[in-house]
Amino acid sequence: MFGLLLNRQKLLTDAKRLGRWGEYRCEKFLRQKGFKTLTRNFSCKAGEIDLVMADPQGAVVFVEVKTRADELFGPAELVITLAKKQKMAQTARYFISEHNLHSRPCRFDIVAIVLGQKGKPQIRHYQNAFVP
Repeated sequence: MFGLLLNRQKLLTDAKRLGRWGEYRCEKFLRQKGFKTLTRNFSCKAGEIDLVMADPQGAVVFVEVKTRADELFGPAELVITLAKKQKMAQTARYFISEHNLHSRPCRFDIVAIVLGQKGKPQIRHYQNAFVP
């Protein structure tokens, strides 16, 4: 699991590394559920989307990944603001247009990953988490 046991301390003390690990772990988790990766860290002037996946039914899924060392200050998924959702929607529209995916259904998912001090990381997947 990406050297979790050896690197847990490094992940807990380096927010960027923790974020990259969370995106990797999320992608692996979704692929195990039958999703296919379309792209990672898609960005344009409107904003950035962590993962763009295709679900097993063929829908385009725009995924926001929130990775936290712990949840002492509240659930990870609650930090996704209305402004972030709006930027994701604008970015998704651009992605759909650029890749001519107008005929495919799409949705916005949130995946929250909490590493914790020990044990397996918690992963919560919220399908269709919001509708722009």
